[in-house]
Amino acid sequence: MNKLSITRREMIRQTAKTIGAGTLLAGLPKGWVGGAYADDSPETTSMNFGMIALTDCSSIVIAHEKGLFKKYGIQSTVSKGASWAAIRDSLSNGDLQATHMLIGMPIASTMGLGGAPKKPMIIPWLLNRNGQSITLKKELMGKVADDPKALKPFVDEAKTRGTPMTFAMTFPPGTHAMWMRYYLAAGGIHPGDAMGGGADISLITVPPPQMVANMKVGKMDGFCVGEPWNARAIVDDIGFTSINTQGIWKDHPEKVCAFTEEFAAKNPKTVKAVLKALHEASVWLDDLGNREEQANLVSAATYINCPPEVILNRLVGKYDMGDGRRFRDPNYMIFSQRNCNYPQAKYATWWLTQLRRWGFVEGEPDYAGVAKQVMRSDIYEEAMKEIGYTHGGANEDAETLFDGVSFDPKGDLEAYAASFAVKSLKS
Repeated sequence: MNKLSITRREMIRQTAKTIGAGTLLAGLPKGWVGGAYADDSPETTSMNFGMIALTDCSSIVIAHEKGLFKKYGIQSTVSKGASWAAIRDSLSNGDLQATHMLIGMPIASTMGLGGAPKKPMIIPWLLNRNGQSITLKKELMGKVADDPKALKPFVDEAKTRGTPMTFAMTFPPGTHAMWMRYYLAAGGIHPGDAMGGGADISLITVPPPQMVANMKVGKMDGFCVGEPWNARAIVDDIGFTSINTQGIWKDHPEKVCAFTEEFAAKNPKTVKAVLKALHEASVWLDDLGNREEQANLVSAATYINCPPEVILNRLVGKYDMGDGRRFRDPNYMIFSQRNCNYPQAKYATWWLTQLRRWGFVEGEPDYAGVAKQVMRSDIYEEAMKEIGYTHGGANEDAETLFDGVSFDPKGDLEAYAASFAVKSLKS
């Protein structure tokens, strides 16, 4: 037997010399390394994913419904949260292992802002860009379009009467809060500091699915939220869309897939498996031929609980703003295109400038340190390399928003935060 074994090894060695080792080994199964399989299976195979009833939860829903999580070794369940605060708490306490989140939430949680315990979280994946809107009540139709300066006289009048106008967002350090604050401030309207001080209006927190109902009973004059709730306000004839968030900042970051830093450190292969599944789901979503099926799937009561026809039009860029303006917007919600998913550090630093601007933090934050801790491009790059996907890489280009003000991530971030006429910096 020994002579026979030596003969076989010698035969393989000689054959390798003749035809090349690469050719000889080409037929071996994927993962075969040094005579054994390299174990790339997830450390945690059963995962509960959180989501809020918004169209931009779609990547998670599609990865679940289409069996893509299962393809990468994960048995998934998807749980709908009642509010962003509930989602945050469920991720923090381990009831969720990953979740749909506003990009500002892992940043705030890592820093211990917003009244919650400090819990480091990471963003290795951006779920989408664009696709949110600011809705105003029907009574302002024809008086205010997409320019917040036209809103200011109504705000000033209400404040003088002692009954300030009320606007809603979904979570104080989140995206909808920052879009609403940026929009109002561009019109010369002070939304107040983190505690509401110095405000020209009342800025309240309302969970996304409750926006339309609250406007219907007269509790607010406007809100910022993701779809389909802006479209729903038009269908229900209670409001109109003033501006889409891509009109404020084209291709802005929006929702993310977040993990606690602790879970990611203990389960690196699990996190990469999630990202691989989300990649396939995101590519599928950005084929517009699939968006009708997307709308049908996410419209279910277990997810968004909204008729698919209300969801679909804005998903394909067909915008009826509810006040006579109708157009095709090429910058509709995307899930994969234009390097959508790369966790750019500059987005975290922009968020930090706005948290600084509105008094959520006192003094200069650690812009570079927080961005590096939260935006985990290293994990993203590893996962994409393993499936052979070529991404667009890091980007440090300046971004210019609708008020003409440019943000340079390589510039003086403190100076940028302090440069706005309307602000609430705390030293």
